[in-house]
Amino acid sequence: MQQSFLRPVLTMALIATLATGGGGGAALAQDKVPESQAEISLSFAPLVKQAAPAVVNIYAKRIVESRQSPFASDPFFSQFFRNLGPSRPQVQNSLGSGVILSDDGIVVSNYHVVGDADEIRIALNDRREYDAEVLLADPSVDLAILKLKDAQDLPHLELRDSDSVEVGELVLAIGNPFGVGQTVSSGIVSGLARSGAAAGAERGYFIQTDAPINPGNSGGALVDTKGNLIGVNTSILSRSGGSNGIGFAIPAALVRQFVAQAREGKPAFERPWAGMSGHSVDTDMAGALGLDHPEGLVIDGMHAESPFAVKGFQPGDVILEVDGLPVSSPAEMVFRMSVKGLGGDARITRLRDGKRDEVTVPMKAAPDLPARDPVETDGRGPIPGMTLVTVNPAVIAEFGLPLATEGALVQTPGQVGQRAGLRAGDVLLEVNGKDVLTSRDADKALSDSARSLRLDVLREGRKVTMRFRL
Repeated sequence: MQQSFLRPVLTMALIATLATGGGGGAALAQDKVPESQAEISLSFAPLVKQAAPAVVNIYAKRIVESRQSPFASDPFFSQFFRNLGPSRPQVQNSLGSGVILSDDGIVVSNYHVVGDADEIRIALNDRREYDAEVLLADPSVDLAILKLKDAQDLPHLELRDSDSVEVGELVLAIGNPFGVGQTVSSGIVSGLARSGAAAGAERGYFIQTDAPINPGNSGGALVDTKGNLIGVNTSILSRSGGSNGIGFAIPAALVRQFVAQAREGKPAFERPWAGMSGHSVDTDMAGALGLDHPEGLVIDGMHAESPFAVKGFQPGDVILEVDGLPVSSPAEMVFRMSVKGLGGDARITRLRDGKRDEVTVPMKAAPDLPARDPVETDGRGPIPGMTLVTVNPAVIAEFGLPLATEGALVQTPGQVGQRAGLRAGDVLLEVNGKDVLTSRDADKALSDSARSLRLDVLREGRKVTMRFRL
């Protein structure tokens, strides 16, 4: 009997073999009793022994400043006096998992486990412990790459091409749920190209599994039956906080790109800029576009500096594939371009007027032009200490702004600006009715304010008007 990694649900197997009788006689089934212990009791144990040593526990500590307001216990006044009271340092601890990817101590985990940590301690399966530092982290995709200090000859997992993963494959989830210690759970890949769940600050692109994943599993390994890493466990869908059989893992293809950039010394994760917006093709649109079934991403907006616009793409075009791999949602498009990385070209399969063609598009970062020209407002205006930058394509990409945004972005509001209700990431569109196109425009308009101040602000895609009497 050929061995396979199946769940050990039988203690005895009856193997039916077909014997074909001579002269076209009927096939007869013969029962056979298992002849070895391996045939009687199939197990994940060899796989666990191979993969588990490369999965680590992560203990992260961060110090935050907190204020204890005298109104903290009042349900009404507490919302108005949150920053009232003395500032006190408070220690926050987090517990999660990670996966060793090289013998010299490169580890991948989730941003929400180690992001902004002041101290990180890594504990291996064999009880060895190391200090670690973050090399590269990105909250938008909830990934972080760490380096263990003074580590060598460590057990590690190989990254598998996650595009080769299929629904129905057996997988193991290894991590430290609820802080009880390293735990292994089994399941199958229950879905691919999942983009409906959130990762960090935006919608992600995931492998879905029914292998139980619980708090503390974050950053742990999702491995195949050969012990290769196919994904990093990151989140679950749950109403109770525990596993309901729908867990999500960040594909290994994106992890590979993160590791490559971390080794290059990149201070932040860099991805190609599409400079366009779009939405999935639905059933009604598919018929109008001449498609047999819904597929692809239809473009509904483009920035003039977009590399796709430069190559002749326009609203109404449908992107079907990137380098031969299907694209069906904005999150999937971002994933494909992120995995491709900067430099080189991507082959884009386009549908226009019912005809398919292939266009080569360069994978480039958003241009940081015109210059951001940072300006810090001074005492001449009503909001001193605020740092403003001119919005350009790089700022649009960095802060996730609408493609047509123009104005001055609030990089830091300062104490006065914060009290006035301004936030980092707000975009000043108008000051006292005057259009703002650059940071200098905003600074001058603020300085000219006399008795009153009106700010038209773009916040999280919505226009907000703020009025002040000076």
